[in-house]
Amino acid sequence: MTNAISWFEIPVTDYQRAKKFYSNVLASEITDMPMDDVEYGMLPYDMQNNGVGGGLIKSEFAKPTQDGVTVYLNGGDDLSAPLSRVEDAGGKVIMPKTAIGEHGFMAQFIDTEGNKIALHSMN
Repeated sequence: MTNAISWFEIPVTDYQRAKKFYSNVLASEITDMPMDDVEYGMLPYDMQNNGVGGGLIKSEFAKPTQDGVTVYLNGGDDLSAPLSRVEDAGGKVIMPKTAIGEHGFMAQFIDTEGNKIALHSMN
């Protein structure tokens, strides 16, 4: 097993709003992958190198929450950049960039849908 996590999904109530939020924060394109009765968008990931991927999902079976599992998104070379875009995109930073010793830095925010999401980077 290369990665403990192989895929994740972030529940949303307004797919277009969430897609815009994550596109802005991550400065990346979200790829629409519509399915029957589900709005779905894939976040960028390196499929050829067994990278961990994930998506946004609007479904009656997925509800946004601040409780439960916390997903850590890649903050790039320095999570300060995506973190600085959270509030302009409609989210709320709840933990600023915080050092975690030799493991780099983390931060947490509430997205436009009400999910608690985190960012991680080594710088």
